[in-house]
Amino acid sequence: MPSSALAAPPQATHPATAPPAPAPANPGPLGLAAFALTTFVLSLFNSGLIENAALSAVVLPVALFYGGLAQFVAGVMEFRRGNTFGTTAFVSYGSFWMSFAGYVKFVVPTLPADQAHVATGWFLVAWFVFTAYMSVAAMKLDLAHRLLFAVLALTFLFLALGDLSEVTALGRVGGFLGLLCAGIAWYVSFAGVAEETWGRKVLPRPRPWR
Repeated sequence: MPSSALAAPPQATHPATAPPAPAPANPGPLGLAAFALTTFVLSLFNSGLIENAALSAVVLPVALFYGGLAQFVAGVMEFRRGNTFGTTAFVSYGSFWMSFAGYVKFVVPTLPADQAHVATGWFLVAWFVFTAYMSVAAMKLDLAHRLLFAVLALTFLFLALGDLSEVTALGRVGGFLGLLCAGIAWYVSFAGVAEETWGRKVLPRPRPWR
């Protein structure tokens, strides 16, 4: 009998179990921080707290790269997490800031000086409409997000009315509402990133957008 016949049968081998993939980072704090900071900087000028209009040039790079690009990236990350609301909000408002930067830099200088406020006003009306129905959707979320979208809708409304009517006081109200909106967004962002980093609740934190 061949010696190979007496050999022990080969043992079944099992591939090593791969470690579980790490959970994707929560993009919400990033998107909210980008939105908050850019809104805060612009609202300083809209509210009249900074009256030197020449200094408003600082808004454009912030709007393009942080409020725009960073928030857009956060929206794409929310898409991968299956979050429809977060995707719609962050991609849309990221696009808003990028389009705002392009509009102010390239379009406004080509418009008739006495009619530019009309174009700006209707631009803001369109964003008020979008924010208004996002506010309706946000009613299923926590109090902080309901307040955030309600205040943001009012911000767009007053800024639009201020431009269309050329009533400075209305635009100033929109500016102060924008500062309030930025404060709410910063709070939610801080609560989220602190909890993710410290591994425990540091501030009362709203539930995620799901």
